[in-house]
Amino acid sequence: MALTLYLHPLASFCHKVLIALYETGTPFENQLVDLADADEHARFLDLWPVGKIPVLHDDARHQTVPETSIIIEYLERHYPGRNPLIPLDAAQALEARLWDRFFDLYVQVPMQKIVTDKLRATGENDRRGVLDARAALPVAYDMLERQVADRTFAIGESFTIADCAAAPALFYAGIVVPFDGTHPNLAAYFERLLERPSFQRTLAEARPYFPLFPYHDAIPARFL
Repeated sequence: MALTLYLHPLASFCHKVLIALYETGTPFENQLVDLADADEHARFLDLWPVGKIPVLHDDARHQTVPETSIIIEYLERHYPGRNPLIPLDAAQALEARLWDRFFDLYVQVPMQKIVTDKLRATGENDRRGVLDARAALPVAYDMLERQVADRTFAIGESFTIADCAAAPALFYAGIVVPFDGTHPNLAAYFERLLERPSFQRTLAEARPYFPLFPYHDAIPARFL
């Protein structure tokens, strides 16, 4: 198979690319990466020295493609699927890219700060950073509450790259800093994302790994 996606099924940024692939129906092969395994980690660093997942390798084009948004753009250009994720209209495409970055930078990043800090050894925690992250998420929620108030998806009626980013970002962020009781428009939008077969499949594949999530006890029962 031409395309191989290096990933871990629990990782939120990997979910973003998986959702895109499942939405478009693009054939690919999964390659699970266990970064805790020293030998496996070393082999992965040969592929992408930064060491972050996901990474897409295209054997047919001899290309290694990192970074979630770039991976989705690459797929749209070289392996377009049945459902385009980048709008053809230039203004809509720019808006989709904007909200894609918003979910990555202002929802995913603070969420990951909170989660990864729980994994640190005693004495190495970043209390100030976690407090800042917990304060940043409600600001993002407020902006999203307005953004999705009169839209089915992030930028309108079509599912785009922005929604690929939104689904895992909101899934994990909603566990550490819930929004369902405070932001009804955002909560309704998240429910619409949950109806997508692509997101359902991604969560189903992640479920066996949920016990590894540092906030496993806070995962709503409906997802377990």
